Amino acid sequence: MFKIRILKLSRILLLLVSTSLSLQAQHALLETQTWIHGSDNCSTQNDSLVQVVRYDVNTWILRQNKCIHYEAPFMYLFVGAERALLVDTGATQDETKFPLYTTVRKILGQSSGKSSSDLPLVVIHSHGHLDHWAGDTQFRGRTHVTVIGLTADEVQKATGIASWPEEEGKIDLGSRTLDIIPIPGHQKASIALYDHSTHLLLTGDTFYPGHLYVDDWEAFKKSISRLTEFAHKNTISYILGNHIEMSTTPGVDYPTGSTSHPHEQMLPLSVVDLETLHSALETIGDKPVRKVFDKYIVVPK
Repeated sequence: MFKIRILKLSRILLLLVSTSLSLQAQHALLETQTWIHGSDNCSTQNDSLVQVVRYDVNTWILRQNKCIHYEAPFMYLFVGAERALLVDTGATQDETKFPLYTTVRKILGQSSGKSSSDLPLVVIHSHGHLDHWAGDTQFRGRTHVTVIGLTADEVQKATGIASWPEEEGKIDLGSRTLDIIPIPGHQKASIALYDHSTHLLLTGDTFYPGHLYVDDWEAFKKSISRLTEFAHKNTISYILGNHIEMSTTPGVDYPTGSTSHPHEQMLPLSVVDLETLHSALETIGDKPVRKVFDKYIVVPK
């Protein structure tokens, strides 16, 4: 009996170690991941039109090729038991140049084991700027696809937010739930999304390694405060935004419109990075100020 118990304990420990290593490997992906970063001569580059990186068994990160559009936005795909959620649709309408819909449907067919068109898909946007919803035309009118509107009212209604922007909403994918957190300031309908399965916190263009353009300073400060409070109450594996505009040299960005980012900052930011921004904004006060940080730059409009 004693030997049996030791054997069972050994199996449990092996499982725990295996799970820990698996999680470390999963997280290490974003620490070392190389993203397609464009070219000085786009006529000669042969990168994928849409880069697809599998974060875990039911989570994908996609990036648009910079030679299609210099913004090179990131998009995120979460798959649940009953439906999938796509966050943003990129900066280009033309499906021949930017085949996002067919790429997403191919992923869904492979992940669900069903016909690629059978799994319902919901499309939501991190905010209402064109480089994050231009690809909506590829999804509208498709079978089993719901595209949530771009206004704060439409997002609020679709996600069950009782009071914008003070309260949170949810999207249930079936055995997988994402919190929807209003974070206006960069744009009125800006949201963050938190996935309880991976502990990823998506922050759109509000917080990412790039230019944090601020349209409403007071709202932006409150949103960063709200995000920081949320991060303190929840486990956060990574904070992921929608662009990379900073180089690996601290405080040095790429020129707007550049199609080549040869030495990009890594995509994920940390809770410490968020706390640094929150503290700085509290110190700055109510007067908008441009401020350069190692991994991002605050730029009031």
